[in-house]
Amino acid sequence: LFQMDVHGRIREVLAETIRDELAPEHQQLSTEDLIKALRQRGIVDDVMKELKFVTDVNEKERTSAPKPSTHFVDREPPVLKKTNIDPTRRYLYLQVLGGKAFLEHLQEPEPLPGQICSTFTLCLHFRNQRFRSKPVPCACEPDFHDGFLLEVHKDSLGDGSKMVDATTMLSVCDPVHMVLIKTDTFGETTLVASYFLEWRSVLAAENGITNIAVELLGVGTESKVSVGVLNIRLEMYPQLNKMLSPEVTNTQFALERQKTAEKERLFLVYAKQWWREYLQIRPTHNVRLVKIFAQDENGVNRPVCSYIRPLRAGRLLDTPRQAARFVSVLGYERAPVIGGGGNKQEQWCTLLAFLCRNKGDCEDHANLLCSLLLGFGLEAFVCAGTKAKGVPHTWVMTCGTDGTVTFWESLTGHRYIHRPINPDDPPLVEQPKPLYPYRTIGCIFNHQKFFGNCQPSDAVEVCVFDLHDESKWKPMSGEAIKSVCSPGTTSSVPPFPPLCASTLDAAVASNEIEVQLRVLVSEHRKDLGLSTVWDDHLSYLLSPALAAYELERTTGISAGNEEFQDAVRRAVPDGHTFKGFPIHFVYRNARRAFATCLRSPFCEEVVCCRGDQVRLAVRVRVFTYPESACAVWIMFACKYRSVL
Repeated sequence: LFQMDVHGRIREVLAETIRDELAPEHQQLSTEDLIKALRQRGIVDDVMKELKFVTDVNEKERTSAPKPSTHFVDREPPVLKKTNIDPTRRYLYLQVLGGKAFLEHLQEPEPLPGQICSTFTLCLHFRNQRFRSKPVPCACEPDFHDGFLLEVHKDSLGDGSKMVDATTMLSVCDPVHMVLIKTDTFGETTLVASYFLEWRSVLAAENGITNIAVELLGVGTESKVSVGVLNIRLEMYPQLNKMLSPEVTNTQFALERQKTAEKERLFLVYAKQWWREYLQIRPTHNVRLVKIFAQDENGVNRPVCSYIRPLRAGRLLDTPRQAARFVSVLGYERAPVIGGGGNKQEQWCTLLAFLCRNKGDCEDHANLLCSLLLGFGLEAFVCAGTKAKGVPHTWVMTCGTDGTVTFWESLTGHRYIHRPINPDDPPLVEQPKPLYPYRTIGCIFNHQKFFGNCQPSDAVEVCVFDLHDESKWKPMSGEAIKSVCSPGTTSSVPPFPPLCASTLDAAVASNEIEVQLRVLVSEHRKDLGLSTVWDDHLSYLLSPALAAYELERTTGISAGNEEFQDAVRRAVPDGHTFKGFPIHFVYRNARRAFATCLRSPFCEEVVCCRGDQVRLAVRVRVFTYPESACAVWIMFACKYRSVL
């Protein structure tokens, strides 16, 4: 549509039709009239021809891709997915028309045709709708050309209600959250910018169209530095009958800002008072990890409770343990810091930035896991404390109705039951041995509650989680937390995006990695002067083991091991030896995975196996999770005649 300048042609026709048809006697033009006018001028046919041509190209590309034998490509005629535009709803059409002044990419050479280059992707979230732009090559003036149709609808009015008018839309204070991600040539993602677009200025624009140049600022330590400028055009569909005046919208924005600032000021006053009281209980409390505020990716201080909200994953995750597994396979990366010194740069990401980047720090993981567990109806809290050597850490805890306290490590998915040690017991009483890695705990919080630990010792092993006892846990006022953290009314907290289903095809991804690993193993052995013979049957037999490992990571239950062992015994003749080496990754880069595997002496023993009648096997299984998270299991194996 863009290439044919259909927008322009349709506008011309509409203008003509309105001029010709709109005699004073009938002021109403139906959609049919307009479509008829477009048909008469042959524009609809042109568009159809063009669209048909596009789908054919896709079909060719789809069928030529090497698919594994387990996948059949449908030879059905392609069906075009139409965007369902409901004529009774109001839409905001947001177009991104290129960027400029991305000065970090000023020196970047033009990519050669076919060469892989770094790309920018823009992710949007607005009122439970998520969009992603097509990736464009990184450049000083990146060539973004994308349109997104955002539905503006008041949930409180119900589905059958009449279309929202300008005044109602003015009360929809959710911004459009835009996150810019850079993906380098190795598939590594970095967060470039996170921006909240105030779209309601379009309600006061003449013709209901407004063009905005949005200056994006960097993240973390660079949150005051400009990254680049995006040209954005906003348009209301269908057009508003009555526009608002700029004074009205500006007054509304000023009121909202004032209200939010006042709430935040009052909360700050309360938090200072709470902290003073907390320090008066015991002077040593000032070294405990009690986090009341944390900085987000834009360097804005937000109350920690605002980073959590009950999050339902729809049909994408079935159990709390599966949710823990999903969070653990999202990549772990500490916030980048320029220069050394070992001090940790603090950056708690908003959920959209964390999900789009597909990796984050331990706080991001803990906040997401806590939100998902709350969504599953558990009483969950994020705990802030330290691990061994006093390293600050956050993890999740759930309290059962029977008083059972369970710790969930968000980076690994492990669960630990907490049984406190009673320091007053006589020495002969056997005390539980803690298995968890946590040493101290300063505070716990979720979306509604905040407790500071005021027990004599902040060691986790002696900690009693009786949250109703104010001599053990000093609570914050629920009202105060609600005033700044409750979703909806003019809070500065961005709403949570919904989770998206995985777009990865697990079978294709598994196959690709397996083929690449075979080449890498053969080349590695060739360098050592060894030949390589693959045993496909043995490779296939490794599948059940990989499935069992993933099941065990998710549920904590291992099953099916007897059949796997039996099959391997049958496949390995008498007098032969079998060796296997399983390993787990959360990325899909075969070369990087192979380099990591070779660092293990066990893996090297398998891959570089020498002997009589050596047969090698490798099996890869990719398990996909929501977003683009995946767990990749790889198993290398060999069998050879034992010559003593």
